[in-house]
Amino acid sequence: MRRNLLKVWKAIGFLKAANQQNKEAISKPKNDYVDAPTHDLTDQSYNSWMMEHPSAITLFDQLVSKAKGKTIVVFLDYDGTLSPIVDDPDRAFMSDEMRSAVREVARNFPTAIISGRSREKVYEFVQLTEVYYAGSHGMDIMGPPHQVKPCDAQYQIKAVDKQGNEVTLFQPAKDFLPAIQKISNMLEEKTQKIEGAMIEDNRFCISVHFRRVHEKDYDTLEEKVTSVIKNYPEFRLTSGKKVMEIRPSIKWDKGYALEYLLDTLGFGDSSDVLPLYIGDDRTDEDAFKVIRRRGEGYPIIVTSIPKETKAAYSLRDPSEVLSFLTHLAKWRNSAD
Repeated sequence: MRRNLLKVWKAIGFLKAANQQNKEAISKPKNDYVDAPTHDLTDQSYNSWMMEHPSAITLFDQLVSKAKGKTIVVFLDYDGTLSPIVDDPDRAFMSDEMRSAVREVARNFPTAIISGRSREKVYEFVQLTEVYYAGSHGMDIMGPPHQVKPCDAQYQIKAVDKQGNEVTLFQPAKDFLPAIQKISNMLEEKTQKIEGAMIEDNRFCISVHFRRVHEKDYDTLEEKVTSVIKNYPEFRLTSGKKVMEIRPSIKWDKGYALEYLLDTLGFGDSSDVLPLYIGDDRTDEDAFKVIRRRGEGYPIIVTSIPKETKAAYSLRDPSEVLSFLTHLAKWRNSAD
């Protein structure tokens, strides 16, 4: 475990990665943000794609048969995975059925939700104390209690959650908070006249939602966002589903968050653990890559269209995620 944690700390590079390596080009065509499919939207192309990324429900028995004698650790994205993608990000509610399914899974397996949202916002949506939460694409993690080394204390502290339980907070982008607040305020001011634009402060990153923006205003919105970010070279602009995201240019993502949580849960050096990650967004690809590199585990993408991915399995939409999680909890309960 210690060796793996040292690897994680080294990866952070005490946070400031070289701009040439980590900063993405800011100016991008507007349809880059739409998360467009890489193939024609036909049943034939999707079925062909499914040959390489088979349904995790269809292969459920095969997947769990490989888990005998091992510990499954479950990682979940939120938007587009546990809840549908909606026009208003503030109304991305998960269903009561989904909440019950996640609760049952968490009672049987160590479970964490890793989202681009702020950790507090995700908790407001999920409302479960049985899971661990990582917000801001893993830059704000509330994990299990463990020994905090003096050299790590700047970014990792002991805390108490709302239920009075001891937890550990890990926030590798803590030094960037003042700049993030300035950027958020500037974006609010510059975009306030663009109808439908929404700035979401996720504490350690900022989302600029444009799902409700008129297409004629896309270029104007992009110009205003890039005019702000160009003055902050220590930040980078990335894209998701109808959203632009501003993040610190540090070597940290959902993949590193997955490794950090595995380590702090005590599975960093274990050969008897199977990480299972379900997500639908480009940012989830970092976690898929980590699982692929480990050589064991289940990277599962949520999509109804064929797309390039490092995931090995697929689920079509949140309703299939619900079905899969329900099957998983029932399998564990029946095996006991």
